[in-house]
Amino acid sequence: MKRLLTATWMIAVILGTTTMINAQTANPSPTPSDRRFTRVTVGGDAIVQAQPDTAILTISVVTQARRAIDAQQENATKSDAVVQTLKSAAGPGAEVKTSGYSVQPQRVYKEGQPPTISGYEARNTVTVTLSDLKRLGNVIDTAAQAGANDIAGISFTLKQDRPARDQALKEATREAMNKAQMVAQALGGRVVRIVEVQEEGFQRPPQPVYMYDTMAAKRESVSTPIEVGSLDITSRVMLIAEIEANL
Repeated sequence: MKRLLTATWMIAVILGTTTMINAQTANPSPTPSDRRFTRVTVGGDAIVQAQPDTAILTISVVTQARRAIDAQQENATKSDAVVQTLKSAAGPGAEVKTSGYSVQPQRVYKEGQPPTISGYEARNTVTVTLSDLKRLGNVIDTAAQAGANDIAGISFTLKQDRPARDQALKEATREAMNKAQMVAQALGGRVVRIVEVQEEGFQRPPQPVYMYDTMAAKRESVSTPIEVGSLDITSRVMLIAEIEANL
């Protein structure tokens, strides 16, 4: 009788243990090793508009003559008048400086013959940097009236562009982070950590260039209109995020 009870008890223990094992196998609890991690690379772009506060003009006096000395002396006289006019018209705080000077021979080319020199060209170039943008039209007009005959153009820029650059970088980073979070949500997971962030590059705004017709300025007495507009400052960021996916 005792042997029968003992055997029955052992069978019950074995069956109970088997049931518990089967139950645990059918419903395993998640472990850290069962989680799926992946990495995603996303980019963020941002454009911030800023109002330029500085204008840069490139103005030249070009003279021509058969002799180099004649072209040079005529250029010196006209250039001095232009420089003095620019200093007065640009106002206090403006910078007027020589940025180029050359005297070049003018050559005539004929087929089968060596080139000959027909005369000389002297060029004196000055760069004007000013912050009072309202003076631009008057500066251009007075320079042309004083003898400047080659105004290459106007470019606009920011003297202090750090705040705009920082804002563009911040917005580009925020956009990249939002993209990473959207990818994580699509995978049913979440962003665990940011592995790496790289600023791919900061683009300074393309500088609008205004070409000026000096001959028209001499024919007309109307002041030259200048529209400053705004500058686009661009920033781009690449971000690598680690995502815990639930697939």
